[in-house]
Parts: sequence; structure tokens; C-alpha cells
Amino acid sequence: MTLDAAPGTDRSFLFVLGSSRADGNSETLARAAAAHLPADIPQRWVDLNRLPLADFQDGRHESAERQAEENEELLWRATVEATDIVIVSPLYWYSLSAQTKRYLDYWSGWLNVPGSDFKERMAGGTLWGVTAMADDDHVVANGLVTSLSHSAAYLRMRFGGVLTGTGSRPGRVRADEQAMARAKTFFQGETPLALFPYETKAGAAA
Repeated sequence: MTLDAAPGTDRSFLFVLGSSRADGNSETLARAAAAHLPADIPQRWVDLNRLPLADFQDGRHESAERQAEENEELLWRATVEATDIVIVSPLYWYSLSAQTKRYLDYWSGWLNVPGSDFKERMAGGTLWGVTAMADDDHVVANGLVTSLSHSAAYLRMRFGGVLTGTGSRPGRVRADEQAMARAKTFFQGETPLALFPYETKAGAAA
């Protein structure tokens, strides 16, 4: 894997689409939110179905250096060059889609590539999430929210939260008026430094 990408200084958004179908409800909701970003903030959209990754192999204890394939190289570069990463995944079995989880598993590998400084590059950036689900009660997405929040905490990133909406049949999320209203201001929300629960409790006790 080449490691010559320099982290950008200006704000830029990377939208990572992880649905099993094109133009799904999660993507529709994400695009509704992205439409309200300032015009001078670059947006890059990548579809994990069009950039498939092989199943992640943990090579931390292998002596030979692993060579990244083209799709991995492209996704790595897009990831480290963005200041804001938006994970766009439908709620599958109360968690992330398989495509999205595989992409995040690759983050584990990038942490251990010699010279990548992946954790340092990611620190200070912001992680967001957008998800659509069949359930009207969005509390069922708490597992997905926790997964993204803890991932951000591990990398010392900020966490903008997860925009949730109801939609199973194609286009159904547009009928979720509350979700579409939240989309208008979602990226204007607070982005505090992500913390693990034990860090939050320690701060409260101090």
C-alpha cells in the first residue's frame, strides 16, 4: 500500500454507502442531509458495492508485508483525505450492513500498516452515521450508534451522531417527515469528542 496521501487542511466529506441495493432509503436520507451542506465543502460519495473488498484478513503477526488491492487503496486514500466521514448503512439485524462492517474491519488493518499513521490521521476528524430501518421506534438502532461512537472514540475522533429514519420499501423514508426535517440541519449539529462510557463517567466523577 502506498502511503503518500497528505491529510487535507480544508473540510471535506466522504459518504460511504453500504446498502445492498442502489438508491436505498439510507442513501436517500443521506443525500437529503448533504444537500444542505455549504456549496464550498467538497463531497465524495463511494459505493461499497462498486468497490468490493475481500473478506478482511488479520495480518498483524505476519512477517511479510501485505499488498493492498486497488479498491482497498482507493478506499484508504479517500478515508484519510476526508475530514468528515459519513457511514451510510441501513439497519441490518440491528447493526451495520456486511459491506459497511467489512470496510470498518479494514480500518483495523490500516492501523498496522508501517508508516501509515492511520490513527494519527483520523484523530480530530468527525464520524457521522445515517441509517434507515423498518421500525418506527428508532431506539432499535442503538447498537449501530454505539458501534460508530466507540469506533470514533478509539480513534480520538469527534462524533456527530446518527441520522435515523423509517423506511423499508424503496423511497419510503421520504414519508418520514421528522427524519427529513432533521436532515436539513443534521450536519450543523454539535460534534463533541467521542468518549467511551468509562471516560464519560470518569469526567463526571472528577
